[in-house]
Amino acid sequence: MKQEDGTVDRRASARAGFSLVEIMLVVAIMGILASVVVVNLRGRSQEARINATRASIANIGAAIEMYEIQVGQLPDTLEDLTRPLGDQPPLIRGGVPTDSWGTPFSYARKGSMDYEIRSAGPDRQPGTEDDITN
Repeated sequence: MKQEDGTVDRRASARAGFSLVEIMLVVAIMGILASVVVVNLRGRSQEARINATRASIANIGAAIEMYEIQVGQLPDTLEDLTRPLGDQPPLIRGGVPTDSWGTPFSYARKGSMDYEIRSAGPDRQPGTEDDITN
């Protein structure tokens, strides 16, 4: 701050900033908050992957049902959904979809009007207890 004689009062300008203790206190509080967030979010990524895989299975199921409406029967394989139907675009673009772990979904017809879509799940091994199905 300027005094009446035009000089700068060094004590006033020294008080204008943050002290090292104040900055360290803010950094410590931010560190504590960050650790709380990390602890609360741990394990949620696996849950999010499972939910995303369930949503993908539902989308594939909708494509299968649309195929059945247009063709009159269930597809033999998921590849059938990636091919154009006459002058219509494919029901699934970009090839056979994969689950959240990068494993291709498996598809099996269970009769003339029933089917199963299966993800191998987090362990990427089909036929185990963590598989996700429709």
